[in-house]
Amino acid sequence: MSSIDPSSLSNLSQVTTNSIHIDLTVDFETKALSGHVILNLSVKSDDSSLVVLDTIGLEIHSAALITSSGSIPLQFKMAETHKLFGIPLEISLDRPYNKGDNLSVQVNYNTTQNSAALQFLTPEQTKGKKHPFLFSQCQSIYARSLMPCQDSPSVKFTYTGSLRVPKPLTGLMGALLTSVKDEDSHTVYCWEQKVSIPSYLVALACGNLVKHEIGPRTAVWSEPELIGACAYEFAELEKIIGIAESIVTPYVWGRYDLLVLPPSFPYGGMENPCLTFVTPTMIAGDRSLVDLISHELAHSWSGNLVTTRNWEHFWLNEGWTTFFERQFTEKVSSRDTSQLLSVLGVEELRSDIKRTGVDNQLTNMVPCLKDIHPDDAFSVIPYEKGYNFLYYLKELLSHEVWQGFYKHYIHTFSGKSIDTDDFKNLLYSYVEKVAGSEGIKKLDSVDWEAWLYKPGMPPVTNDFDKTPQVAPMNLANKWHEADTKQDFSCLTKDEYTSLSTHQKLVFFSELKSKSSTLSPSALDTIDSMYSLNYNKNFEIRAAWLYVALAARHKPVFNAAVSMLEDQGRMKFTRPIYRLLAACKDEGGEEIAKVTFLRLEDSYHPICARLVKKDLGL
Repeated sequence: MSSIDPSSLSNLSQVTTNSIHIDLTVDFETKALSGHVILNLSVKSDDSSLVVLDTIGLEIHSAALITSSGSIPLQFKMAETHKLFGIPLEISLDRPYNKGDNLSVQVNYNTTQNSAALQFLTPEQTKGKKHPFLFSQCQSIYARSLMPCQDSPSVKFTYTGSLRVPKPLTGLMGALLTSVKDEDSHTVYCWEQKVSIPSYLVALACGNLVKHEIGPRTAVWSEPELIGACAYEFAELEKIIGIAESIVTPYVWGRYDLLVLPPSFPYGGMENPCLTFVTPTMIAGDRSLVDLISHELAHSWSGNLVTTRNWEHFWLNEGWTTFFERQFTEKVSSRDTSQLLSVLGVEELRSDIKRTGVDNQLTNMVPCLKDIHPDDAFSVIPYEKGYNFLYYLKELLSHEVWQGFYKHYIHTFSGKSIDTDDFKNLLYSYVEKVAGSEGIKKLDSVDWEAWLYKPGMPPVTNDFDKTPQVAPMNLANKWHEADTKQDFSCLTKDEYTSLSTHQKLVFFSELKSKSSTLSPSALDTIDSMYSLNYNKNFEIRAAWLYVALAARHKPVFNAAVSMLEDQGRMKFTRPIYRLLAACKDEGGEEIAKVTFLRLEDSYHPICARLVKKDLGL
């Protein structure tokens, strides 16, 4: 295991990857990719005669050294399996190499059904029901199940890719298209990513896909049946990028396309460079959930350009991205929306810390992940605790100093992988330069230990604008008061419909905080008045189900199961399973387990693994 990255088994201190070429063929019959990867490596230490790569769920056929005069076969072996991190592929070089030497190694292989990065969907699992579909998900440590590689965010490389797909399907990668070639029954799509990225950002997809151009550098891809709705939902994408550039720095990736995936995609979005993957659950029909795009777009700077060195410092990716997202949202939507998102984020943070355990070190901003799978540490903590930390520093130092710093931060660390000490040291040097001893005094007043390395809620509570919360909180209180009298005649539908989507989420959050006191008649009336059980807005639908399930309200069990059938986004799926299973006396636990076992194969492997753990299966 590497001292650089506790989640990697590769020999990161001996060699590093500069660039790769991936050549793969998609086979839907065997549900596998086959081909090869060429890794162009630099040697970091003298007398290096071994290359160790991360793998999991791969069949390795051969390895060779690629030279100007041909290829030299290399001996390889699969080392001892690690229970969490896979099997190291040890390749013996033809001779010892010294620091500064460069070499190219080719590995021929195929993926298997144990390759967790890939989800092959049957035609029945797609919107169109006619063609199969494939997509990858390499974050956090699943690139090693797509290809043998140094699967660590500490290593960044450029890449080229050739994806051979059966006609009439389209192949996509998170890169810039360079050519399309006909090859009998297949089409070969060739791609190039010119900006260095970590392995978890390599992405590919294949399906019956069409493209709608939005602007000179933007487009949306989806199945034909969804393209009209997608074109409407993302019509302002080019405008959002322009706003983002004015806030941070110029966008360097060339294109910003979106791919709307089938419902089993386990995340809201995945910030694959040039081709962000997004969930169809954000297609609300009213553009009310486009703040999710602001988040994925913000990753173009934080995460993709400036990358965490390993998953222990994940907050550097997600805290910064959440900060930038809310800066963008303030300009795209309104300050009220940005502040409401911040308030909702604090509630999510409090809920996750309570669930994880207030003394659990996994609630640290910088947790220790030795022998811990990064996905098992996944929560809103790096997002919201990280965001609150950066917001606090902004208020402490002044908006002007902070804006200057984050632009300096992006310029300084672009193309690099960093840790929390790198961030802190740069902040101190910048503040000393622009704000002198007074600025340093402010930084010295920060409780760095509590913020970064202690569990639980942040040591400081930020003062977000409470004005946008007044109407939804008043409405929630009105429902509680009416419930005590069992008289709901004073409530009208208009009070609810006049709220923005994010105000409605505050309303449900406030209801949930007192869910144990809500009567069945109140819950039935709320649903019937606002039409919530099967609402088309998935955020609203989920927020309502959280309230009703927390109150152990059996009449919503069917709606909860329907939600679990309609999508596989972990943000919604895992809490609904947990809340349903907690209704033991009402039969919810059995329903949750039976439902999961029925739907398991329709979920992404990442989602299925974590839900199984949640349910104790």
